[in-house]
Amino acid sequence: VEIRDGRSSALPGWRSCGFEVVPHASSVRDWADDGEVAAVHYPEIEELIRRLTGCDAALVSDHVRRRADAQARGRDQAPVRLVHSDFAANYEAVARAAYRGVQGRGAATLARNGVSAEDIERAPRIAVLQVWRNLGGPRMDLPLAFCDARTIRPEEGRPFRYEGYVAGGRAFDALAIVDSRTSGDHHWYTFPDLTPRELVVFRTYDTDLVKSGSTWFTPHSAFQD
Repeated sequence: VEIRDGRSSALPGWRSCGFEVVPHASSVRDWADDGEVAAVHYPEIEELIRRLTGCDAALVSDHVRRRADAQARGRDQAPVRLVHSDFAANYEAVARAAYRGVQGRGAATLARNGVSAEDIERAPRIAVLQVWRNLGGPRMDLPLAFCDARTIRPEEGRPFRYEGYVAGGRAFDALAIVDSRTSGDHHWYTFPDLTPRELVVFRTYDTDLVKSGSTWFTPHSAFQD
């Protein structure tokens, strides 16, 4: 599979192709300090997502660190080398119930944004955008590649049950992606030499796109460069 350079490609942005790179400097000093990440980075990302989307509320209440040499434990996880997207079409029910009875960081997220679990359940539209920041050297061992959502059809995602996700701990249906050699011409991109002062934002769920029959997901995978 050819993986193109996203920096030198005329990509239209996350609303169309599902992903984009954006400049974003964080005030976090110690990325290994989960308390600092929650206190500083979560509000930073919420502000960024509100600006990018125009949404009424953006809620961040969990994170994962990935390392090429990591054992899968706690928030430190190994890179995922399965071409996938995180949420199948039926994720809406899980998303709407995600903040019921939450405590700790989830409750803090609701309070910080002035919304309730009931507000989320009644929301007319729910979208999930994920952010990826490289905290190591610019030449990553296992960089992340993204598939242009315009080049893949909804039926090319195959749901499978996933129960091991560290963020939230819920079981839900994720999507495996069919091999492009037996389907369409998937276009893949990566962003070389990502620095800690930029982010890749990518969409993995949107209730409006699911209802319209459009591709709501952005396939992605770590790969060996």
